[in-house]
Amino acid sequence: MVGRALPRGAGGQLRAGRGIKNHMLKIEKVDHVGIRISDNVASVAFYRELGFDLIADAGFDQGHPIIMRNKASGVTLNLLGPSTSGGGSNILMDIDEKHPGYTHVALRISSMDDTKAFLDAKGIPTTGSFSFGGLTAVFIRDPDGNVIELDEFRGDEAEQGRDGAVDWEGYSNHP
Repeated sequence: MVGRALPRGAGGQLRAGRGIKNHMLKIEKVDHVGIRISDNVASVAFYRELGFDLIADAGFDQGHPIIMRNKASGVTLNLLGPSTSGGGSNILMDIDEKHPGYTHVALRISSMDDTKAFLDAKGIPTTGSFSFGGLTAVFIRDPDGNVIELDEFRGDEAEQGRDGAVDWEGYSNHP
């Protein structure tokens, strides 16, 4: 269905197609995140430092994923490659021009203090941070410059924010 226009009504609003008006796609969870990388050795080492285990190399040089999983959280990464160019400039927060596409993956952490100590001990720099309500986040980069957001949620206000029940006035997560 790539390139197919979505059905729109008179005012340009999206409208449901035949037979799907009252149905929702039943999504259970995010299965994995695919990240295009250039250096499989450096990327595997980096994600191992973050607690991911190598599950399989399905053929990186042929364009198949290296599969890594964090056992504690169940988060799975597919490291894809090899990339055909040396990194782009379409990265979150770096430039004014923004193109469509995925900008980052956000991983929930249990302690920001422990996370910052871990990042310092491993020599992994943070590239940004923000706090809002019960949410505190820091941003890091993998060896290819892909953005990883690490989120700590505290208290009821943070959980309400995830459900959209918080007043988002003044929210800005990307300085």
